[in-house]
Amino acid sequence: MNQKIQNYWKILPDFSWSSLLLRVPLAVVFIQQGFNKLPFDPTGGEAFGLPGLVWWVVIYGEIAAGIGLLVGGITSVFGISQIKFVAELGDLITRFSGITMCCITTGVIWVVTKPSSLWDVILNDNFHLFLWAGGLYFALRGNWAVAVTKR
Repeated sequence: MNQKIQNYWKILPDFSWSSLLLRVPLAVVFIQQGFNKLPFDPTGGEAFGLPGLVWWVVIYGEIAAGIGLLVGGITSVFGISQIKFVAELGDLITRFSGITMCCITTGVIWVVTKPSSLWDVILNDNFHLFLWAGGLYFALRGNWAVAVTKR
């Protein structure tokens, strides 16, 4: 029986690009959210009680995190990832973008939605929960599923 299970796992395809199914929509949402706040106007942040500098970081952080997630994914393409240090750099870009997404989304949850509890976020704020969980996934996982040669 054990041999049958091992053979089964060997015949399954290795689809290392499956992270695109999460990466692309998450990046598009963040880029769109950032571009919707342009042009930069400090009064936009004041509506949420945020100083101009924080509002600027939110806008450009959203755009940069989305672009970084896409760029990090491009660096995992087989031909490109074979260039020295590109795979490692792409992994760092992906992880940093994920951390940035978590930070911005946490701020949105605390400042804008002001939930009464963690359960309130989990049960009622699905959109921000998805963005936060997606950012956390890429912050923790990075590109190493495709960046490291599997043995």
